[in-house]
Amino acid sequence: MPDQSLPETRTPGSPASGPSAHHGGAAEGHGGFSRRALLGTAGATGLVLGAAGGAVGYASAPAQATPLTSVGAGRAMFHGKHQPGITEGLQARGHLVAFDLAAGAGRKEAAALLRRWSATAERLMAGETAPHGDTGVARDAGPSSLTITFGFGHSFFGRTGLEKQRPAALDPLPDFSSDRLDKARSDGDLWVQIGADDALVAFHALRAIQKDAGHAARVRWQMNGFNRSPGATAHPMTARNLMGQIDGTRNPKPADADFDRRIFVPASAEPAWMANGSYAVVRRIRMLLDDWETLSLAAQEAVIGRRKDTGAPLSGGDETTPMDLDKTDAQGEPAVPVNAHARITRPDRNGGAAMLRRPFSYHDGIDQDGTPDAGLLFVCWQADPLRGFVPVQRKLDRGDALSRFIRHEASGLFAVPGGAAAGEYVGQRLLEG
Repeated sequence: MPDQSLPETRTPGSPASGPSAHHGGAAEGHGGFSRRALLGTAGATGLVLGAAGGAVGYASAPAQATPLTSVGAGRAMFHGKHQPGITEGLQARGHLVAFDLAAGAGRKEAAALLRRWSATAERLMAGETAPHGDTGVARDAGPSSLTITFGFGHSFFGRTGLEKQRPAALDPLPDFSSDRLDKARSDGDLWVQIGADDALVAFHALRAIQKDAGHAARVRWQMNGFNRSPGATAHPMTARNLMGQIDGTRNPKPADADFDRRIFVPASAEPAWMANGSYAVVRRIRMLLDDWETLSLAAQEAVIGRRKDTGAPLSGGDETTPMDLDKTDAQGEPAVPVNAHARITRPDRNGGAAMLRRPFSYHDGIDQDGTPDAGLLFVCWQADPLRGFVPVQRKLDRGDALSRFIRHEASGLFAVPGGAAAGEYVGQRLLEG
């Protein structure tokens, strides 16, 4: 779990606008209303009034619907230079799902599927109902910062006769010493990432995407994740993982001068259909929490190289203070141990390798022996995984103190094309080029 990680938890998103103009006004759903139109003034004005404005009594229905709180009104845009779900802040709920094309399905069927998925994503992200067969699960909610992101796995190109369009950067990842990979929960022809600040909105999107797959594709694997809810802390702060550590201090930021170069494929790159896209490495990393929690606080901090309470480096300062790798303690030992996770993952110790981490925590129950099946759904973004994820993970393989307490149980690498322009669907330049 490289330290150059998670975006800071954002103040919930921008005001929701009216139904997408691409669909010509309110979507016809249950009773002819869009999902947001069911919320009265929120659907009409899209005002963000703050959390205090969202309390609705249960004793009787209000005469006029209460406007959405800022959490429900947050909206990400479907169309754009890049796909949604990459640079947005962490979301409270997420679903990762991979599909394999059905037997006999090829390029034509894949194009029709991506067209359906894109239409559904655009509508749901605008707070509207699904194009058909809406389940009504999210009818009371606004967009809730929903994002839906689509990618292609290595095997997709052989299944569709597009081998010549497969990027070299999509070559399979090498083996790592911490891998204990379940092949059934790895890879896949197609990958979909769903995130939202409301669990029902996220599930609603997952169900709609699954239904849209129809006979063209079947689910290969699916994983559910979560993060801290917006507003749960007194002020925005870097997230914590299930080990209790502040996790994400050194994540690249869009304001960085080299951010686009490190995270997104340049417009001039080949293949041309990947212009403004990115590559997502997805890893299910189980945390061996029972072992971790036997360590003293000092031992945990030595493994990570940062204080558990503040996230500050053990060399001193606060969370954002640069780590002083030359500083020693009273015994003459490095203040930040040589095998500390945060030391090993520093970009300046890995040839400048950087990735944008945007993961979710997960908890899939308790094993029969009482061990929690919990950890991190690691998702990281980079312009080239051979210069981003791979060199960092190789370095971690050679002596990261954290390796004793984690296990990589599933893996995938996906090419995520740039955003769809108005009137386009995601992947259109690949499938119709």
